[in-house]
Order: sequence, then C-alpha cells, then structure tokens
Amino acid sequence: MVANLAGKIVAITGGGTGIGAGIAKVLAEAGCRVTVGGRRQDALNKLASSVDSEHKIRTHVVDVADAASIASFFADVRENVGEVDILVNSAGINIQKRTMAEMIPEDWDRVMQINATGAYRCILEVLPAMRARKDGLVINISSVAGKRAISLGGVVYCASKFAMTALGTAISNEVRQEGVRVTNVYPGEVNTPILDNRPTPVSQEHKDAILQPEDIASVILSICHLPPRANVPEIVIKPTTQEWV
Repeated sequence: MVANLAGKIVAITGGGTGIGAGIAKVLAEAGCRVTVGGRRQDALNKLASSVDSEHKIRTHVVDVADAASIASFFADVRENVGEVDILVNSAGINIQKRTMAEMIPEDWDRVMQINATGAYRCILEVLPAMRARKDGLVINISSVAGKRAISLGGVVYCASKFAMTALGTAISNEVRQEGVRVTNVYPGEVNTPILDNRPTPVSQEHKDAILQPEDIASVILSICHLPPRANVPEIVIKPTTQEWV
C-alpha cells in the first residue's frame, strides 16, 4: 500500500533554497498543499514560480530563531490551509569559524537557536493536533554531523545536529502509540548554499560530485508515501565517494 499524498498539508522551514526547496518541489508535484517558509521572500517567490503543480506552493517569511516568527508562520498555515499533516524541519546554518579555538559564544548561541531550538518550536506548533487526530509525520533534516562528530561540521554544528537527533528520537518514542511518526534524515555532503560558509572554498567539480537536493527529496518522497503503520526512524544518505566510518 502506498499512501496517497493528494491534498496533504505540508509545512517546510528553510525551504527557499537547497534541500528544503527540493522537497517542496517533489511534494507539491505529488499533490500536496505545500507552504514553504524561509528568511528571504525573493528566494521563496522564485521557488514558488518555478514549480508547476495542482496546488501552487504558498510562501511565508519565517525566521526559526524567532519564536514569534515561528508562531506567525504556523498560524498562517492553519488559518489558510489547515492543520499540518507533514512537517519538514529543513532550516539550518553553519559558521566559518568552526573550531573551539576560533568560535565565539555568540555563534554557539545562534547556531543552537536555529538548528536545535528552532526545530523544537516548529514541532511544538504541529504536534498537539497530530496527536489529537492520531496521524502526522515530522521529518527532521539533520546531517551526518548528527551521527558522527566530524571536524568538517565543526563544534557547534555537530552539537546542534546531535541535539536534533535526540529531539526527534525522544519525541518519536513518546508518540509512537498515537499515530505520529518522526524521521531523522542524515545527509552527507549536499550541494546547497550552506557550502558557501565552508572555511575552505568548495570547487564546482566537488559540488557536482556530491549529493544534490533532488537526491534527498526523492528519499523524503518515499518516506511520505509509506502507510501509517510504517515508520523510518532514521536514514543516512551520502555521496558514494564520501567516507563513512
């Protein structure tokens, strides 16, 4: 049995570019009613205009570091579309000065606020209604840095993604008898704008060789198509050439 996604209400954060945009495209084309949030309205508009789907992608500016902005985003979805069936937490940042020696406390606070606390607040907005109707899917776009504390990710990025891992797993265990499913997704290197914050510039050749947003999106689409009885707690997807130890 493949779950029918037609008409499902989807909210995606961090969706103006990169992985979130790729997921928005495939879910909209599958018949979902998608609302995408991000910090830049121009990027959101570009995404919405580029996708031809039965239900036009809706957009709403959101800053997941701001609790009031998160509340406004989800209020917009509830009032204009309905209660969220599928939440995709895709908002995330990293910094250039990633070692303990270089990083400043303010950068720690900012990355944790967006990557960990932001994900928590977004789940908090949709979980009560999901529990009440005994149905819903939350997908956290984490990173292999949430499975392995790799130097490439850096201190605070790894810490924030490990926090996201624990958040998703703990919530999943709590709601497993209530029809709500949570999936933590751990991508390896992906060609997204976050690469621009690498301490060492990334070549175009390297960008072409690693994962593309549509690769992650195809995995997410498959997970969304699963029947309610089936849950993927976590999944790693990495470039073929990337080491996994």
